[in-house]
Amino acid sequence: MRFRRDATVTLAIAIIIVIVAAAALSSRLFSGMTDNVEESQFKLMRAIVETSFKDAENKALARADLIAELPNVQRLFGTRDRAGLLAELSKAYANQKARYGVDQAQFHVPPATSFLRLHDPATFGDDLTVFRPMVVAVNRRREPLKGITIARNGPAIFGVTPVFDAAGKHLGSFEVGIDFGPLLAGLKTAYGLDLALFIDEQGLREFAKGIDPALLGEENRVGRYIRFKSTNAALMGELIAPADIAVVAETVNYVREAQGVVRGVTLLPLANSAGTPVGVVAVSSDFSGSRAAVNRSHVWQTLITLLSIIILVGIVVVVIRGFLVRPLQVLSERFDRLNSDEKPEPISGAERFPQELQVFVRLYEKVRTRRGAGGGSS
Repeated sequence: MRFRRDATVTLAIAIIIVIVAAAALSSRLFSGMTDNVEESQFKLMRAIVETSFKDAENKALARADLIAELPNVQRLFGTRDRAGLLAELSKAYANQKARYGVDQAQFHVPPATSFLRLHDPATFGDDLTVFRPMVVAVNRRREPLKGITIARNGPAIFGVTPVFDAAGKHLGSFEVGIDFGPLLAGLKTAYGLDLALFIDEQGLREFAKGIDPALLGEENRVGRYIRFKSTNAALMGELIAPADIAVVAETVNYVREAQGVVRGVTLLPLANSAGTPVGVVAVSSDFSGSRAAVNRSHVWQTLITLLSIIILVGIVVVVIRGFLVRPLQVLSERFDRLNSDEKPEPISGAERFPQELQVFVRLYEKVRTRRGAGGGSS
């Protein structure tokens, strides 16, 4: 074993192992912090959408209650004056549709027969019992309800309220449905999110007889769902594959690259007021900032690790060779010369040798002095 070589190599390896281990631990901790940041982003995305949908439910029910409380509406509905109701409310409905995304408004005769659709006055008299359990429940309990429903003219966020006359007699119910399209567009404008609404195709084909058949085309089909609304169809098409939404019983989060940008995606299951699954809403946000931070941290950690290894190994080499190996080498050479015919010379710079080696310097000087006094023999 050569101390000069093997000790340096051993210390260098030890330094490399310790620094690399520390860097790996640091990288893992930073990645964990990034995961926490992204998890917070996912929670925020979910909270934004859920709060927005709840607000839409409340607004739909508030509008329905307001109409149901109008005396003239109660009178006309009580006398089953369909033409009178249409004349009374058609302008108000048009304003609500244009300004606030109210997509559907309908009166029902108990238990769930359509009396007047303000959005489609020509269609009435059909029995909604099979696919509109919320309407049946409102007329049975005579209490308001709200939630997501697939109606004849498509899915919407509904508020359904019972209608009574001035004497308190139950006349039926009235509903207001808010369209998902303006709601999703508003979330994109306010928060920079991209969203897509996926509705079960079987439910659409069975219940939504009044929607545009083109919506059920192959270009909108994603597994067993139809992409009914989207703020960016091309982007969401890259982010959500059929396998991603095949089974979404609870919130699903993942990160995926699309159109050259790393994006986080949250899938939220949607159910109607009876708890029956009707679809999925996908929410996407730009995660490139957090991922870029991770990549930058890895680059800096790698550079710092390499620089630390180079500096520390260099210090070890300088210290071992300059303060230990070199002085020992000089002393070894001087003691070897004592056995030769050469005249022993004092060690130049011996005062800079480590204190622990000064004893060998003094020993050499003592032997050298004796040899000089003895005429050249030790």
